[in-house]
Amino acid sequence: MSASDLARATRRGPSVLAPAIPWKAMKRWLYIFHRWTGIVLCLFFAIWFLSGLVMLYVSFPSFRASERVATAAPIDWRQVRVGPDQALATLGEAEFPNEMRLGMTGGEPVYRFVMKDGRRAISARSGREIQAVDARRAGAIASVLVGAPVQSIDPVDHDQWVVTRAYKAMAPFWRVRLADRATTDIYVSQRTGEVVQNTTAHERFWNWLGAVPHWIYFEALRLFQEPWRQTVLWISGVAMFGAVAGFWIGVLRVRLNRRYKSGSVSPYRGWMKWHHVVGLLGGLFLVGWVFSGWLSMSPWGGLRDKGQADVPRLYARAQPVFPAIDPAIFLRRGHDAREIRFAYLGGLPIITIWGPQPAELLDGRNGRPIILDQPRILAMARNAMPGARLVGVERLEQPDRYWYSTGDPRDDSRPLPILRLKFVDPARTWLHIDPATGALLGQLGAGGRSYRWLFNALHSLDLPWLLIWPVMRHVLIWFLSIAGVAISVSGMVIGWRRLFALKRGGNGRKGQAHHLNQQSQLGSTVSFD
Repeated sequence: MSASDLARATRRGPSVLAPAIPWKAMKRWLYIFHRWTGIVLCLFFAIWFLSGLVMLYVSFPSFRASERVATAAPIDWRQVRVGPDQALATLGEAEFPNEMRLGMTGGEPVYRFVMKDGRRAISARSGREIQAVDARRAGAIASVLVGAPVQSIDPVDHDQWVVTRAYKAMAPFWRVRLADRATTDIYVSQRTGEVVQNTTAHERFWNWLGAVPHWIYFEALRLFQEPWRQTVLWISGVAMFGAVAGFWIGVLRVRLNRRYKSGSVSPYRGWMKWHHVVGLLGGLFLVGWVFSGWLSMSPWGGLRDKGQADVPRLYARAQPVFPAIDPAIFLRRGHDAREIRFAYLGGLPIITIWGPQPAELLDGRNGRPIILDQPRILAMARNAMPGARLVGVERLEQPDRYWYSTGDPRDDSRPLPILRLKFVDPARTWLHIDPATGALLGQLGAGGRSYRWLFNALHSLDLPWLLIWPVMRHVLIWFLSIAGVAISVSGMVIGWRRLFALKRGGNGRKGQAHHLNQQSQLGSTVSFD
């Protein structure tokens, strides 16, 4: 505040002077906060935008069920001498596994089980539990899967591509490098021989430019779940407030009607003007993008659904055993099967055959084909939601705002048609069920539906009208990302100049005169130069 401003405010009384000083001080601290968060974090912003564009086309490596089935060999039923009842009995578990399936592994049929405390495997040929797999066997498994010779085999507990908690329960691994054109790495569990991950040279290269820097997904940090989460949470949180401060400053400094002497809406020149103008145009997107990224780290618990955690268990009503069944049924019904899954639905043992054809459902007691009608599915759903009232049943034949796919291979398969069952409970739960197999595909509460808009819509721009036009969605993402890069790079240049000016300012009067000249050019003693 100048001397003349102070005199005018004094003549008008304390009611004018009192709020003016705190507002001026608050603006000064707003500028300082934005300036220094920009100096520190603009490099992160630039990396996030550029790496996000890479992720639009190259996903983080994964080996999902759909890929597992697609790459599996047909089950050789001549080798299957152990039934599902015998394999399950060999485990000696008191509860039915979370997942039970039969498929080929390196030319051998194997039952695989996902238990609460880990994974186990039983040979369908010998009936013995597989408890260790050596390097030679791992190489054979990988070679059969890809159809290429082995180049090298290395033991790993973890590396950049098998570093999360999900892999920790399956470690250690054999990393098998294959001599194919893609330079494929196959990760085979040393305990059970299960293939848990595959990567190619193309994926590895682009992920070092995409997902790894975008998620700050470096192995040394990602090994520790909570420290990694806190790192991303704090960096994105501070960045978010710095971006909000910058947008606020941009609005304060713009003049649309009474323009500056230069005729511009901005008081700045050069890189400062680029930063100001582009920041105004793309600032809201930048703030929304950083906010949604911050939200993905579940601050204070995030938007987690408060629904019933035991819905899958109540829906299945599984027994600890599985009925014996005549192997001839599999020869007749599943001669071309790639994978057989064993489960319970509403207390009924179910066998699902997966292969080139659509999934086929069999009664686990006699092997006869069954079709689950809608009343039976509704009954199972009501049993899974005790105390809740079913108020809506929808059959979706086309994607909608909450059941859709962006085409990203990381997305779980979302088949159509599906049944959506709406319940009145504290979480306002929706259950999504596959009417063909009766499988419970997921549950979505009010928190999850809010997360869909606050994260997915803001971060991935998977808005309904854009999903219809994927090319337009990609063009818009590119346009906004380039604006974000421009804001970030201009901020980096401004920050570097600021630091350089401060360094020279410490060398004497010449540096001080240079800094004062910069301030006068900006037209304000409280500016973020």
